[in-house]
Amino acid sequence: MATSRSTPLLKHLLARLNPVRSVTYMPRPGDGTPRAVTLIPGDGIGPLVTGAVEQVMEAMHAPLYFEKYEVYGDMKAVPAEVLESIRKNKVCLKGGLATPMGGGVSSLNVQLRKELDLYASLVNCFNLPGLPTRHENVDIVVIRENTEGEYSGLEHEVVPGVVESLKVITKFCSERIAKYAFEYAYLNNRKKVTAVHKANIMKLADGLFLESCREVATRYPSIKYSEIIVDNCCMQLVSKPEQFDVMVTPNLYGNLVANTAAGIAGGTGVMPGGNVGADHAVFEQGASAGNVGNDKVVEQQKANPVALLLSSAMMLRHLQFPAFADRLETAVKKVILEGKYRTKDLGGTSTTQEVVDAVIDALD
Repeated sequence: MATSRSTPLLKHLLARLNPVRSVTYMPRPGDGTPRAVTLIPGDGIGPLVTGAVEQVMEAMHAPLYFEKYEVYGDMKAVPAEVLESIRKNKVCLKGGLATPMGGGVSSLNVQLRKELDLYASLVNCFNLPGLPTRHENVDIVVIRENTEGEYSGLEHEVVPGVVESLKVITKFCSERIAKYAFEYAYLNNRKKVTAVHKANIMKLADGLFLESCREVATRYPSIKYSEIIVDNCCMQLVSKPEQFDVMVTPNLYGNLVANTAAGIAGGTGVMPGGNVGADHAVFEQGASAGNVGNDKVVEQQKANPVALLLSSAMMLRHLQFPAFADRLETAVKKVILEGKYRTKDLGGTSTTQEVVDAVIDALD
């Protein structure tokens, strides 16, 4: 029988036998070398939320450093030195870039995706503990083809008053986005992939997309495959979102579905995401709605940094720094769960800096 004097020693020995941390990742020699990451603060709230990430990374002593470039949505093109930096570093973190409505200025976001062939957009929409939403058990990953479809930019005026806009769907791009979706599901222990389409109307274009998805699905027999028409998909999302797991979509549908799913799961201010290709990755707020904010939010310094903080955790994992990613995600989720520091979009009154300070305090 243990005496009161020997009890602390017993507890100490048990703790050594059952350590809290287990060996889950064995790095290769040199993996701890700090990595360069291209940083684009962007427009509107972009400098606020990217600044938040910089502070948290510094507080964690994360093994990376930023090469910062000023890029704005009203520029005619992404500067060559920025593209060169991303090609060199392979990884970029960016704030929102505003896209002018109409006119002759093309979207710099689309330019980046095409120049770097970032063919897959990934947005993770999930319930955060402590953040009340209409639906529970939501954990949806929207994987969107990022380089063609309605975003091909092929528009012209046939005659005055008549504009023709071309939607381009190719077998090559459809197959590779389908393969990425199934590979993601396989590597992340996901059970189902749902292809979103409008093949009942666009029989050739969306028909080709579906045909490609079906072919890829046969190579992953352990993953359930289903299809859904995009209008029914939107209705099902707002009524029973918990039925969806991984969703693979053409370009335009993916934008609509990802923003809808983000709104259901807690808002665009908390949903992480990124764009990835064979050689490069750009991480940003997952859902595009609100990623630039408005003048009032910028003036009051009350932008929500959570989405970009969680996106930067995805980035850390992509860079093979999983322990740092886990620490950051845990700290952010702890702050959300406690509920003391929240920005206006989450029902609070906190400033960006107050949320950042709370996350830094919550780092273990």
